Amino acid sequence: MAENRSAERPWLSAYPPGIPHTIETESLGTVIDLFERSVARFAERPAVSCFGTSLRYREVGAAARAVAAWLADNGYGKGDRVAVMMPNVPACPVTLLGVLAAGCTVVNVNPLYTPRELAAQLNDSGARALFVLENFGHTVEKALPQVPALERIVVAAPGELLGLKGHVVNTVSRRVKRAVPPFGLPPQMTQRFEAVVKAGRALKPPTPTVGPNDLAFLQYTGGTTGVAKAAMLTHANIVANVEQSRVWFGASEDDTDLRVAVTALPLYHIFALTACFLFFFRLGGCCLLIPNPRDIDGFVKTLSKTRFTDFAGVNTLFNALNNHPKIGSVDWSQIRYVVGGGMAVQSAVAARWKAITGQTILEGYGLSETSPVVSVNPLGLKDWTGTIGYPLPSTEVSIRGADGAVLPFGVPGELCVRGPQVMAGYWNRPEETRGATTEDGFFRTGDVAVMTPDGQIRIVDRMKDMILVSGFNVYPNEVEDVLATHPAVVECAVVGAPCEDSGEMVVAHVVLRDESCTADILRAHARAGLTGYKVPRKVVVHDALPKTNVGKVLRRALRDGAA
Repeated sequence: MAENRSAERPWLSAYPPGIPHTIETESLGTVIDLFERSVARFAERPAVSCFGTSLRYREVGAAARAVAAWLADNGYGKGDRVAVMMPNVPACPVTLLGVLAAGCTVVNVNPLYTPRELAAQLNDSGARALFVLENFGHTVEKALPQVPALERIVVAAPGELLGLKGHVVNTVSRRVKRAVPPFGLPPQMTQRFEAVVKAGRALKPPTPTVGPNDLAFLQYTGGTTGVAKAAMLTHANIVANVEQSRVWFGASEDDTDLRVAVTALPLYHIFALTACFLFFFRLGGCCLLIPNPRDIDGFVKTLSKTRFTDFAGVNTLFNALNNHPKIGSVDWSQIRYVVGGGMAVQSAVAARWKAITGQTILEGYGLSETSPVVSVNPLGLKDWTGTIGYPLPSTEVSIRGADGAVLPFGVPGELCVRGPQVMAGYWNRPEETRGATTEDGFFRTGDVAVMTPDGQIRIVDRMKDMILVSGFNVYPNEVEDVLATHPAVVECAVVGAPCEDSGEMVVAHVVLRDESCTADILRAHARAGLTGYKVPRKVVVHDALPKTNVGKVLRRALRDGAA
């Protein structure tokens, strides 16, 4: 008889003292309410910092209300979708809040999309307006002929809202790009962000009738494994996840010590959007925006001269910082916590991070469809556990077999989730929504996991990434974790490739710091920690692995190349 039934919720007895089992959701309101409360309460505190300059809450509030007023004056309101295509620059959070304050739904867009990808997302979402950083205006120009429904384009500069310092930033950026915005965009439908804010300041901010169940975000997902689709995240989903995270970490808006969250992950990604920006906006904290985290030299330089208290990252970011020669110049003494998510944190990366910074990575888990946080390790953890911790308050999880039955502890199956943070469904995809939902209302994550008797969850791998070798399951995460412990390996990714005698074979794609390391050496290393059928049959050396802009390795691209 199965020991692990979702109704038992074994994790509750393992909660740290003082953590409630549930949260009260009725009084949370909307993201607009969160925004207005924080601007009123923390008016003189810094809300965002970028390029060495900060904007206070009242300044962010005034600019966001101006964006909302301009949108309303131009006929945009509840039910309209507005796309935001920006990296982490000050105009991005201001625009996000302004679009929501107008009653519209935000469509987050990756600025590095190709014209084809941009057109597909704008058409799928039905976005009527687009706010874009000028650096990516050329992409919009090329996509426009395929997006007939798009009516207005607002072009922002990197240093927008930062006064004289912003002017300097913009001048340098344009010199590097060797282009004068807004490029070839149609003048009749294009406006500068600064003009929008100026016009909006002279207008009365709108007061849309928006409720908790209205859509706040269309958050596109699935780009690493297949066709992107939009998770419909309501205001209730987002504010619930912020509150779940707040009580889990024991965070309070009454804290007089200013919290500064390093926000290197892009705000168009759900991890940074909720767990960094909105979470710390709720607490009166400051988001240290990193426009280009791939510039590791610049990133480390910023960290070495800036006070910060909280840090969120993904495995590849931790690994890149671990390998930077000047990481020792960074002061980690004021850190409250370091959270890892987005992809599996490898044991070798976590161990080296602890040795360098003295900080334990608290690994968590979430998805776009869950706003995103499902579970996370508790504060005060002495050592990295390799688990994704316990489900947050008001969150139910179960591990299920192919027949939908709940599996016993320790048996791998699909991780399923139910809670106030779970999306309303996929935008315009009712069949996919039904396919991703169990009969009793749990969201099927597509991740293989096991649960311990005390309710901790350990992710095994993505179901779609599993490799079948002669009938045996091979999980890439496990093989990658072993390979990453070899001193010559900078980073690695494992995929399956067709094989005549075994159906599929394991292929390792690696980036090396020591060119004398051979495939045979790596296979011997893997053989010491893995059974024979899990050992990579083929090793491919790369200068760099393909990644999403958030740093997640694109296994699909490697798999397609291998095929």
